[in-house]
Amino acid sequence: MSQITISKSAQSHFIKLLEQQPDGTHIRVFVVKPGTQNAECGVSYCPKDAIETSDTTLQFDGFSAFIDELSLPFLDDAEIDFVTDKMGSQLTLKAPNAKLRKIADDAPLFERVEYVIQTQINPQLSGHGGHINLIEITEDKIAVIQFGGGCNGCSMVDVTLKDGIEKELLEEFQEDLNGVRDVTEHAHGDHSYY
Repeated sequence: MSQITISKSAQSHFIKLLEQQPDGTHIRVFVVKPGTQNAECGVSYCPKDAIETSDTTLQFDGFSAFIDELSLPFLDDAEIDFVTDKMGSQLTLKAPNAKLRKIADDAPLFERVEYVIQTQINPQLSGHGGHINLIEITEDKIAVIQFGGGCNGCSMVDVTLKDGIEKELLEEFQEDLNGVRDVTEHAHGDHSYY
């Protein structure tokens, strides 16, 4: 069962909003473009006639939250909160698995490495406009990756690979990986592509 946490303050916020809607209106929690780097978690009103039989229903005091079948696996460990600070109040949505569904510990090594790349390494690289893709894992336990975006043609790429990515992956997969290699031909100069 998907674990979605809606804080007490967020629940009160939804109840206030729903009081102004037609009777029988609830909320829907969803992910737009689930499983991609552009995945976004969202919340909307869910009138009675928009409830699907395949929806998962989470009951709260005073309202229900409906989740469509496609979004469900990507909302694992999602948190919805309503925070008030000096700048005012806002609803915050955190869905750590929206970009990639959570995978089982006994999933194939390729999937587990890919998951760590997408959830831990690429978010760090995205600040520099780059990302990596896992190409293959060789028989001698080498993860072969390819740099893309702003990393391509960057002179710091070897340092990033050895001190950052390889270190992180080898710590995470001590038993299963011996190293990380880059297949990208790093062309220097202004003909790097994005």
